[in-house]
Amino acid sequence: MKLRDTFVSKGNRYSLGVEEDSGLHFAAITVANRMVDYMESYNISDDEYQAFMTDQTQALEFVESCRRREQDDRLFLQPGSERGTPA
Repeated sequence: MKLRDTFVSKGNRYSLGVEEDSGLHFAAITVANRMVDYMESYNISDDEYQAFMTDQTQALEFVESCRRREQDDRLFLQPGSERGTPA
């Protein structure tokens, strides 16, 4: 999997981008467990990607729902037993 960020919000700790092999879009958030900080990436539709790129408020609402784990069915990779918490 080759994730390429096309937008990064350092202040709100999320990014948007494309998975280069499949062309699927994603939103990613920073999470941390006791050993490492890492990114959780969530599949988003092309329409959502375009909307989030033009409306950061809408993007942040989606990202916050990811942090509340309401979008787990969209994760590119399911987390292991040591799942991190939003950082």
